[in-house]
Amino acid sequence: MNILVINSGSSSLKYQLFKMPVKDPICSGLVERIGIEGSFVKHTVFIANEKHAVSKEGFIANHGEALNQVLHLLEEGEHPVIDSPDDIAAVGHRVVHGGEHFGGATVINEEVKQKIQKLFSLAPLHNPVNYTCIEVAEQTFKKAFQVAVFDTAFHQTIPEQAYRYAIPESYYKEQGIRVYGFHGTSHKYVSEQANHWLKRIDTKLISIHLGNGCSITAIKDGKSIDTSMGFGPLSGLMMGTRSGDIDPSVIFHLMEHEGYTLEQLSKLLNKQSGLLGVGGSSDMRDIRKLVAQGDEKAILAIKLYAYRIKKFIGCYAAVLNGIDAIIFTAGVGENDVDLRKAICKELDFLGILLNEEQNASYSGVISDISNSDGKVRILVIPTNEEFEIASQCYSLIE
Repeated sequence: MNILVINSGSSSLKYQLFKMPVKDPICSGLVERIGIEGSFVKHTVFIANEKHAVSKEGFIANHGEALNQVLHLLEEGEHPVIDSPDDIAAVGHRVVHGGEHFGGATVINEEVKQKIQKLFSLAPLHNPVNYTCIEVAEQTFKKAFQVAVFDTAFHQTIPEQAYRYAIPESYYKEQGIRVYGFHGTSHKYVSEQANHWLKRIDTKLISIHLGNGCSITAIKDGKSIDTSMGFGPLSGLMMGTRSGDIDPSVIFHLMEHEGYTLEQLSKLLNKQSGLLGVGGSSDMRDIRKLVAQGDEKAILAIKLYAYRIKKFIGCYAAVLNGIDAIIFTAGVGENDVDLRKAICKELDFLGILLNEEQNASYSGVISDISNSDGKVRILVIPTNEEFEIASQCYSLIE
C-alpha cells in the first residue's frame, strides 16, 4: 500500500512515500524556508540501496506552491516513483490541532475539514497550512484516502491537574479551554525509540523537540504526563517566531497603553517574536552565523533559548520524580552541537553529564552523548514523524 505522508510546518514541508508496512521510504524530501529568501527543495529517491538526490533553489511563496513542486517530482522527476496519482492509496497529513474532537488518526471528510478550520485561531501558523495541503492533495490524489494525524492525540493521557488552567470551570466545560499539547507524533516516536534503546518501558523521559516550533514533554512509562505547549502552540519554550511563555500583563499593557488590536498582538507573538524578534532571524543557522560575527542580539537569543529549556528540564524532573533520559530531537535538537552543550551545562546535580566528544561526533543515528558516570542518559534521536504518521494511516485503513 503506497502511503504519501505530508508533514507541513510553519516554514517547511517534509514528505515521504512509503510502501507500507515497510519502514524504509521509497522517496523523501524537504522544502525549507517557505516564504523566506533562500527557499529550496531537496528530493531523494531510494533505488536498490542507492540514493538519487536532486535539489532546486528558488523562492517558494507558500505551502500550496511547495506541495505542487513535490507532486511534480514524484510523477515527472528524474526518477519518477508513481505512474499516476492513482498509485497512492492514502495521503497522511500531520495536523497540529485537533482540539477535543480527535483522539487518533481520522479519515478526512467535509465535517473533519470544517472542524480543522474552526481551530485555525488556536494554531494560526499550522492549521491553515495543514488545511491548504489537504485541499491540494484532495485535488491531486482523487482516489486516495486523505487521513489526518493530530499532534494533540499523544497528550490525551495528561492528567487533569496538568491540563486544567486555574480559571473558572465553565471555561473548560463550555469552551474547551485547557492544555492540549503539540508535537505529539514526534514525542511519541522518539520516546518509543528511547525505550527500545534503554530496553525498558518503565521509564521517566524528557523529550525536547527543537525545530522552528519547540516543545518539551514529560513522559512516564510511555505516556505524556505534561508538556510545554498548551491551548495553542504558542506557550512554553522560545521558538523561531513565537514568544513562548509571556506574562499576560504584557498583553494587557500593549492593549491599554499602546492601542494594540488582537490581530496585531497575534502577529507580534506568533510571527515576530522568538529567535526572529530577539536575534534577527527565525532560522537557527542564520543566528549561528550572526553569533560567529559577534552579534550581541544573536548571542542573547541563544542564551534565552537555552535558558528556557533548562528551566523546563528542572520542572519536569520534579514532575517525574527523577529522570532516566533526556532526548534531543528535530532539526535544531539533532544538529546544533553547541546548543546541546549549553543546555546540559551545570545540570550535573540532576546527574546530567554531557560527553563533549560524543556530542560533537553525532552522525545522524540514535546516540548516547552522556558520560558513562552520569545517572541520566542524554540521547539524540532523529525523529521520524513521517513513518509514525504512515503507520497510523496504515492501521486505520487496514
